[in-house]
Amino acid sequence: MKKIAFLILVLFLVFLGLTYWSLSSTDKSFETCKIVGIADVEEIDFSKYDSVLVAASTLYEGNGLKNVMQGEQYRKAWSTPVKVPILYLKDINGNAKIVEEGGGHQTHSLKLRIDDGTLMTLRSVSKDPSPLIPKVAKTLGLENIVVDGISAQHPYAALVVAKLSEKAKILNTRPQLVFLPKQKQLLNYNEKYGNRLFLLEYETKGNANWLGIQNVDSLLDTDDLQKLKMKNPDKVHIVINSLVRARLFDLLIGDWDRHAKQWGWAIENAGNSINAIPLPCDRDNAFFNLEGILPSIISNDAFLPEVQSFEKEIDFLPGLISPFDVYFMQDAPASVFEEEARVLQEMLTDGAIESSFSVWPNDIYELDGKELIAKIKSRRNDLLEYAALFHKELVKNEKLDTALKGSEDIQLTKEEMACFTCIGN
Repeated sequence: MKKIAFLILVLFLVFLGLTYWSLSSTDKSFETCKIVGIADVEEIDFSKYDSVLVAASTLYEGNGLKNVMQGEQYRKAWSTPVKVPILYLKDINGNAKIVEEGGGHQTHSLKLRIDDGTLMTLRSVSKDPSPLIPKVAKTLGLENIVVDGISAQHPYAALVVAKLSEKAKILNTRPQLVFLPKQKQLLNYNEKYGNRLFLLEYETKGNANWLGIQNVDSLLDTDDLQKLKMKNPDKVHIVINSLVRARLFDLLIGDWDRHAKQWGWAIENAGNSINAIPLPCDRDNAFFNLEGILPSIISNDAFLPEVQSFEKEIDFLPGLISPFDVYFMQDAPASVFEEEARVLQEMLTDGAIESSFSVWPNDIYELDGKELIAKIKSRRNDLLEYAALFHKELVKNEKLDTALKGSEDIQLTKEEMACFTCIGN
């Protein structure tokens, strides 16, 4: 017994040593893109170029030990140079002006307004997880466990997701990959945002003209939709089939991070009814690929059931049901889930899925395209089963008794926090 205990202790110490060695491979917590073929970026006049060759980030480059301990993830996609068009704000149709700086815990963003009131956003491709790093991790020099987690996100997933969304007739923010050089239009944001890689996309609030949908002229965030419902409880309705389709689509692309602040709503005025059509945004975690010994331990179902790697089969569907789903969809009948699963299966043919990846540069497609296509097809084939299970698990959930994320300041009664249709009843 003593020999066994000693052996276990030795193995544990070896594991700790390998873990520390892997996590201490870099002391950086943030790095922007790497421009290829330009020695001194500050001296280049980018207005003389129409594109630039750039790698999203070389911060996540791995080695044999890191790939085993922390996973291979999408390290090669992050470090592979791609040709990206150059963007000057003055060249955006409609005279774009900076409104404010935005962003969440990891993404740096600038909100823009064009002359007709349409809002757009520049969202950084490179992420800055510094605010999420616990002080104890910094003290021990282990912050890389958080930093390196970004490598599980595909830097160009949003581009493919937008094309797949179009095939499935689901609204999207129409992201475009751009390189933003330093320029006078950036004002005092040049140092933080100049010479970086961004996704330029439409915002989920403000003017809705860009959607081109008849009788839809405005976009609202989820909290503003709730306020509209409070003012017009009998008139405001969710287009439930569209929402169920959008959530089943999330299962197809492995996007597990779908809280209430990651949805906008296109407001359709239809006679005496006001219909809210879902507009998903923020696709950072589509195709999320979590590998390696350490991430597998951390993302265990018992600890983080929602954090799931994108595989051919869904590992733990109950973990993907969020408070957002309970609030908006718990009363939707099983028949709607079945109907929309069939619609997605019909729309997302093999050809539709494959052609959606044509938006990627060839080098990126060769790295990840074929494998991701196979996974999407596998999930699509099993979507009826997933839809039935999603509904079964959804109705088991207790009604909410707290506000949705982003809606904490709205004065809702406890009954109104339970569901969207509860407001005003």
